[in-house]
Amino acid sequence: MSVSRTERLLNLLIALLNTKYGLRRAELRTKVYHDATGNDVAFGRMFERDKNDLRQFGFEVETVTDLGWSEDDPATTRYRIGKESNRLPDVELSPGEWTVLLLASQLWERAALGTAAASALRKLQASGTLADVELPVGVQPRIRPAGQAFDDVVAAMHARHPVSFPYLAGTTGKEEQRTVEPWGLGSRFGQWYLTGFDRARQAPRHFRLSRFTGPVSVLNKETYAPPANFNVREELGRLPELPLRTAVVDVRAGRLLGLRRRATPAPARSGGTPDGGDERLHVDFRDVEVLAQELASYGPDVVAREPEELVGAVRNRLHNAAAFCAAPAPEYRFADARGASVRKRTSEDQLKRMLQLVPFLVHNQGLHIEDVAARFGITPGELESDLRILICSGLPEGYPDDLLDIHWEEGHVYITQDLDLTRPVRFTVDEACALLTGLETLNGLPELAEGGALQSVTLKLMAAAGEEGLRAASLAGPEVGPSDSAVLDVIRSAIRDRAQLRLEYFSAQRDQVSERDVDPLRLYSLDNTWYFEAYCHSADGLRNFRLDRVQEIRPNGQPASTPLRPDDGFPAKLFTPNDDDTTVLVQLTRQGAGLADDYYAERVAPLPDGGLVAEIRFGNTTWLPMFVAQHGGAARILEPSALAAAARSWIEAALSRYGS
Repeated sequence: MSVSRTERLLNLLIALLNTKYGLRRAELRTKVYHDATGNDVAFGRMFERDKNDLRQFGFEVETVTDLGWSEDDPATTRYRIGKESNRLPDVELSPGEWTVLLLASQLWERAALGTAAASALRKLQASGTLADVELPVGVQPRIRPAGQAFDDVVAAMHARHPVSFPYLAGTTGKEEQRTVEPWGLGSRFGQWYLTGFDRARQAPRHFRLSRFTGPVSVLNKETYAPPANFNVREELGRLPELPLRTAVVDVRAGRLLGLRRRATPAPARSGGTPDGGDERLHVDFRDVEVLAQELASYGPDVVAREPEELVGAVRNRLHNAAAFCAAPAPEYRFADARGASVRKRTSEDQLKRMLQLVPFLVHNQGLHIEDVAARFGITPGELESDLRILICSGLPEGYPDDLLDIHWEEGHVYITQDLDLTRPVRFTVDEACALLTGLETLNGLPELAEGGALQSVTLKLMAAAGEEGLRAASLAGPEVGPSDSAVLDVIRSAIRDRAQLRLEYFSAQRDQVSERDVDPLRLYSLDNTWYFEAYCHSADGLRNFRLDRVQEIRPNGQPASTPLRPDDGFPAKLFTPNDDDTTVLVQLTRQGAGLADDYYAERVAPLPDGGLVAEIRFGNTTWLPMFVAQHGGAARILEPSALAAAARSWIEAALSRYGS
C-alpha cells in the first residue's frame, strides 16, 4: 500500500462516514479518486479492493439503492458507512480492571496475537484515559505459542480457510500430508493442539503443533463453516493424557544431575550392558518427542536404549541437526539497523494506527508527542509522518474546516476537527480473541481469580466485542498457575519486604548445584514455568532463576542490599545483556524462526525459504552445542566458527554412540 493509497483510503473512509444518504460511484470517482481515465473496469476493480480493505479494518460499506432499481446500476446505487455499527462501544474500566486487562494484553509476548492485543488495548485507550495502575508483584505471566505454525493456523482459522501441512503421525511414526478445517487451537499437557476436521479421514482430529514437520499452507480460495458453539477448551479437556512409560538410558558418570534427579537406577536384568563409565537409569515419561528433544540436547553424555521409538526419535533429531550444520551457508544481508524489529512495519499498520490515533488525541488533548509515540510503540518521527497525512485528509472537495485539524505546539499535540472519527473501530476477531483468551488464562492465578475485577472486565469486553468475542472460544491458552506455590510465596514476601534469600540452585547449563545469596526483584512466568529475577551476590549481577530448579530457599536474615531495580520493560526478559556477551550468528529454518524472538535477536536477515539469520547475544556460549542438537535441524551456528565447529563435534560424538 503506497502512501498515496493510504491517503486515498483514509479520504474514502471519511467521505463514506460523513454522508447520510450515500455517495454514488461516479461522485466518489471524481471527488475522492480524482480519476478521469474513463476506464470503468479498472476503476471498478480498484473500488472493490478498497472496500475490501476497509472491511479488513473493521468498516462495512453499505450499499443503498433507489426504490425499484438494482445494485447493478451504478447510477442509482450509493455507498455509505454506518456510524454506530462500526464503532467500539464505550467501555468504562476501573483501575483494578485496567490492571487485569494490562496483564491479559501482554500475555502474548511476541506472537501475532501480541500485536492484536496491543492494538485492542490502544482502541480502549483511545476511547478514554488509561488509569495509572501498578502491576502486582509476582504476576507477570506470558504465553509462548508454538512458533510460526501457531500464527499461520490462527490467521487461517479466523479467516475460515482450510490449512495443509506435513505431519508426523504419533500412531504410525510416518510423515503424512494433512488437510484440515481448523476449528480451534489450544494448549493441553504443555503442548499446543489444533482441533479440526480432517478432510482425508472425514472426521474430527487433534494435531499437535510440535509434530508439524513443515510449513503450514493456507488454502485461501476455500472456506468452511465450523460447528456452532465450538469450545476448544472443553474439547481438549476430553483429550486423555498419554500413559506413563519408562525409558532406559545410559548416562555418563557424574553427568546430567538434572536428569538423575528424576531417574532411578535400572535393575541388573535390563537388556545389554552399559558402556564403560556409563550408568543405566530408568526415566519415566509420557511424550516421546518431549523426552527425545531433551536427550538429543545432552549429546554424547546420554544414549537412549529403550523403547525403540524413543531411540529412533533421538537419532532422527541428531541426524537432522548434523545435516543442517553441514549444509552450505546462505547468502544474507541485514537490511535494518541494530535493534530493528523483526517484523517490518507496513502501510496497513500505519493506516490502522491512524484510525486509532484520531480518537486517542480527541480524548487526550495536549499530550507530548513523545508520550503519544510511546503509547503507540513508534518513534516520534513515525508519529509526525502519520500526523502530516492526517492533516491533509478530509471531506472530498471540502473547505478548510472539512479537513482534519491537528497541530502540535512545543511538542504537545492537539486536535480541533475530528470529522466524526472520535470513537475507535470495533474489535477484529484477532483482537477480541487475544484479550478474552488472555483474561480466561489469568483464571489460573488465584490472586486474580478471587477478585471481582477479572470477572467484571471479562463481561464488559464480551459485551463490547459482540460476535467477534464469541469466536474467542476457538482459542485456549495454557495453565499459568505455579506448580510450587510455597516457593513462589517465599519469593513474593522477600520482594515485598526487601529481604535477601539464601538459594540452593541447580544450573542445567553448568550441570551443577550451587549456593548463593540473592536479592529478589520480581517474579514472572513463561507458560507454566515460573522465574524470578534477582541480583546474585556470587555473580555480582542480575540473574534469572527457574522456580522448578530451586532445591532450597529461605531468608538469610539480611536485608536486600543492591540498589538495582527491575527495568521498566514489561514483561521481564529471560536474558539480561552484559558488556562481555558473545555475539552469535544463528541460522533458523521457517519452523524455528520464532527462536529469534525467544532469544531477543538484535538483528535479523530474512531468507527466501522463510527462515532467517539472527544476530543474538549470549552470556554463556558453552551450552550452544546443546541448543543446536535440541532443535534437531531447526537451528545452527554460523559464526563464530569455533562455536559452529563445537556444535558439529557435539552432534557427531552423539551420533557415534548410536553407531551412526
